[in-house]
Parts: sequence; C-alpha cells; structure tokens
Amino acid sequence: MQSAMSCRLIPILTLVLTASAFGQNAIQAGRFTVEHPTLLNLGFEWAISGDANRNATVDVQFRKVGDSAWREALPLVRIGGERIFRTREHLEYTVPDGFAGSILNVEPGTEYECRLEMKDPDGTSGETSHTVRVTTRSEPQPYSGGRTLHVYPPYWDGEKQEPHFTSLLQAYYGAGLGDWSVVWERRAQPGDTILMHAGLYKNDRLDYVDPMMTPFDGTMSLTLKGTPEKPITIKSAGDGEVVFDGDGNFRIFDVMASAYHIFDGLTIRNTDVGIFAGQKEVLGAVGLTVKNCRFEDVGFGVWTEYAGSSDFYIADNIFLGRLPRDVLIGWTGSLWASAGPYGSHEMRSYYAVKVYGPGHVIAHNSVAYFHDGIGISTYGTPEADPDRRASSIDIYNNDVHMSGDDYIETDGGVHNIRVFNNRGVNAAHGGYSSQPVFGGPVYFIRNILYHVPSGVAFKFSAKPAGLFVYHNTIIGEQTAGDPSANMHYRNNLFLGRDTPDRGVMNWANATPTFSSDYNGFRPNKGVAAQYRWLAPTAGQTAYEPKDGDRKSYKTLKELQAATGQEMHGIEVDFDIFEKMTPPDPSKRHAVYHAMDLNFRLKAGSKVVDAGVPIPTVNEGFAGSAPDLGALEVGKPEPVYGPRWLPGQPFYR
Repeated sequence: MQSAMSCRLIPILTLVLTASAFGQNAIQAGRFTVEHPTLLNLGFEWAISGDANRNATVDVQFRKVGDSAWREALPLVRIGGERIFRTREHLEYTVPDGFAGSILNVEPGTEYECRLEMKDPDGTSGETSHTVRVTTRSEPQPYSGGRTLHVYPPYWDGEKQEPHFTSLLQAYYGAGLGDWSVVWERRAQPGDTILMHAGLYKNDRLDYVDPMMTPFDGTMSLTLKGTPEKPITIKSAGDGEVVFDGDGNFRIFDVMASAYHIFDGLTIRNTDVGIFAGQKEVLGAVGLTVKNCRFEDVGFGVWTEYAGSSDFYIADNIFLGRLPRDVLIGWTGSLWASAGPYGSHEMRSYYAVKVYGPGHVIAHNSVAYFHDGIGISTYGTPEADPDRRASSIDIYNNDVHMSGDDYIETDGGVHNIRVFNNRGVNAAHGGYSSQPVFGGPVYFIRNILYHVPSGVAFKFSAKPAGLFVYHNTIIGEQTAGDPSANMHYRNNLFLGRDTPDRGVMNWANATPTFSSDYNGFRPNKGVAAQYRWLAPTAGQTAYEPKDGDRKSYKTLKELQAATGQEMHGIEVDFDIFEKMTPPDPSKRHAVYHAMDLNFRLKAGSKVVDAGVPIPTVNEGFAGSAPDLGALEVGKPEPVYGPRWLPGQPFYR
C-alpha cells in the first residue's frame, strides 16, 4: 500500500480502526457545508456515515461563472477516526467521519461554480452530488456614500473641517467629558468614516475632564454595528502619523461587540493589547479589518478567542513586540538557561495576531519580537457548528522575524487552514506548528524557514491530523517526532546545517495513510541516523510507538528500499541556490536578517523541474515540471510583509 501511494497525488484515505470500521462499507452522504470564503480560497466539509473500508472519494471541479471549461481541484480529504489528545489539557477528541478540502488559488471578488461528487464502489445513498455557486471576498473598503467625521488632536491649531470632534469617542458615540463618556446619544452610523488627523492621541485617565474622553481604565470599547456593504471606518486622514498611545494600559481598543469595522493607517503603541476582539464563550467581533497599521511596544496586536468571531481581514500591518532584538532566546530552561530570570525570555509580548472562528485572512504582515508570530487559538474540542470553529483560515505572505517560540501556529485549527508564501527567520523552538489540528486538512505551501536551532521545522505534535506539506524551503532539519495522521509531503527542500548528532528528516506517521515523494534533502555530515521513519502497518495505529518501532537509515536509497517512499526524492547541497550560507548550528542565539538572505534557486541546478504537478498548487510552472522548494526559477518572488513597504527591513 505504501509504495503505491508514494509517487502520485491521489485521494487521501485515513485507515484507522474505530468502531465504524465494523459497520457498513456503503457510504451515506450527510450535511454538506460551504465554509466561509476568503479572498483566495474556498473550503468545503461533507459529513458521512458508513464507508467502513474507507474507499470512498470526493472529486472536485470548478470554474468561474460564465466560463465553459471545468478545472480540476484537489479531491476532498477523507477524515474521521483520528484520535487527538493533549494530556496536559485533558483533551481527547476523535475526528468525526467525513470529507474536507479546499479549492486553492482562486481570485478575489469572483463568483465560482463548484461541483463535488461523492463516489463509493460499495454503493452510495443520500445526496452525493452538489453544484454550488460561491463568491470569494474582496478587500474591505470604506463606504463611499457615508458621512465623513473629522477628529483632531486636542491641541490642533490649524483649520478644521466640519463636522469635527476632539476625540475618537466623541465622533463615535457623541460622548461628553467625565461621567458623560458613557452617554452615547449621537452614535456613528453604518457607512460612516471617521478621519483621524495627524497627532498624538494619548489619554490622561486621571484627569476628570480628559479631552480624549476615555474611561477610567483607558480602554476604548467600540460596540457599534456596521454591515459588509457599510462598515464603520476609523482611518488616518493622510496628513501625518496618527498615534494612539495607551500610556501603559492593558487594552487600547476593545471591539468584541462590534461588527464590520475598519482600522486603517493608524499607529497603536505602549499597551499590552492593541485590539481585543473576543473572549472565549463570552462575545466576539465579526468582519473586523485592520490594515496598513503599525503596532509597536505591544504585548498583543490583534486577539480573539471567541468561536463566533469571523471573517477578519488583518493585512499589510507592522507588529513590533517587546522581546529582545539582538539575541534569540527561547522559553525552555534546559536549552536557554543562560538567558533571562526564568532560564528563558520574559513573556513581554505573546502573539502579534491570534484568532479563532471561521473565515479569517491574515496576510502581508511583518512581525518581529513576539513569543509567537501568528496563531490560531488552541481552544480545545471544536464545536459542532461549522460557523463556530477555526476553519477556512488563510495565513499568507507574512514576514516573521525573531520569535521566541514559533513563526506561525495552526494549533486548534479544524478544517481548511491554508498557510502559504510566508517567510520566517529566527525562531527559537519551531517554525510552522500544528499541535494539534482536529482533522484538517492544513496546507503548508511555499513557506520559507531559516535558523530554527531546535531543528523543528514543522512542529507536528499532540497527534495532529490532515497535514499537506508542499513546496517549502527549509534551511534546517525536520526532527519533530510525534506521530501524525494523514501526512503528505511533496516538492519540498530540507537542507541540514551539519548539526552534530541530528539527521535531516524524521517522518512519524500515526496511521497507515501517508506519503512522501519528490522532495530534496541535504544530509548532515557525519551523522549515521540521517532519515528516521515511523509508520504502522495496515489496520494498526502508532499513536504510542514502542521501542524499536522507529527505524533509522543512513542514506536516501536505504529509506527508499525499506519504505517505498521518496522514490523520486533526491539528495542536494547548498549549491542549488544562487547564494546561500546556512546558519551556524553552534550559535543558538544568533540573529540573521532576511534582507541578507537569498533563497532563489540557481538555474539549471538539479532541483529545477524535479517536482510533480499538483492541481491548483503549482500550475503555471516555468519549465517541464515544477521546481522543488518555495521559489520557482523564472517567476517573481512573493512580496513578504506589507505591500506598501516592499522589501524594506521593517524591524531595523
């Protein structure tokens, strides 16, 4: 079974013995869900019963409305039966039977016709074919027909446009001074744009007649409701920097009761939480947009834990945290005992962006000096309602520098998490994390990693399920050892840094459904256990492997012969790049800068045209086949970070 799956992309089936394995083989179609569309991707879920022998499939085709030709998409992924647990949180969850998957790389603001067909040689029942129309989202914009309200700093001495106000809260609520800050008699309306003119907006909460009119705790709670067509916009007027200074308070903005707000072009600083957007099991925001903003000296940038928070658009921002800038420090004392009062860095900044709920887009942000860069709330057992769980989330084209733990975490994600075209440089413990994922799929596509001293490029632990790793460039090793279910690698590059006593690659499979092929590896010199392999046989699970279950191989040829995997895999060296110097494995605390690194492949090197085509993932490749790694020869590099600051060293 393993060798038959290793060389081509086929519908993925997870073979786990559960109670359903003794049920009927014919499939019965259940609830079909179209997930919240994002700008670039579409997601689907399809519940089932039956299919005990797990040989059913779901084919997917799509086309723009008005086009005649259908295009092939990746098939939906068979999920169900995977057991996920984290002992420290007393979490234990079994993924329900079904299918899930994405149509990748579509266009914003476009209506698509999508056709999904379920097949099973043992027979089908229920509604096994769906043709639906789904429109992707566009970038949120202010409503052009609404009022414009002008806000000027208290000591503005120039001309003022009408209507004008002395603080954001006065324009937003019509609030007065002192106790009157909670009397909201002239509220902003859906479609209004509040233009913030240049200056410093810093409350003095001890002044009873503070012109900023903020409450005693210094937090501006924004609770009004815009609509998708008529959002409430709080935007820089464009006449200079607009600075909201929290004066060391806990939160500047609390928007967890709001709907469809846009924050655009603001600087938010000197606070523990810049924008708080939801508390678990309490309340959350819908349709929040934060773009073209700068967060500095903050502990958190944008944060929601609420399952019903949905459809955020967090894009083109700069997030600068409070962690050290000149030395990389992690958080486990055994590795970082010389640093900090706890044998680790102090937790002065946690996440730049952390979300839960469906439909979020986190794109083109630059992030530096946080414990973790961007993440999904681990949350716990997913809710049954598809509109109240972390599904259909896109995290792309972000530039992450200096993380005390990981670059990007999908921990707590459920279905259709897409992490693509991100660049991470300097992370103490892990690069791209899934610990756990509740069924998946999670797509890691065309991400770059450099300098992760732990050797954990992908932190696949706590028994995640549904991991698809395509076209990533990893300057470092993949040593994470927890078994994962339904895990598949294609067209990646893993280049070891000659770290002593560490191999370049470790596969740990929790179920007999896995595949790995068309990848390139640079072995670490002088290491005998170069490739490590764990996989159960058919009908078994390996969530708790026994001593001796893991096998080690010195060469790729030995691995190929023993496992049937990587039959098109190759060994490579750093000469495949135009110019690449790996990080020094002896300098754990070193700091490297993306602007000094070149991840482009050398034309004609052995990894060019060495990959396999994958529908909707690498179409339009330049040569006879896709190249390995994140960057295709002859194609432009992605823009990492804000599009208004292309290629600039945002953190220096």
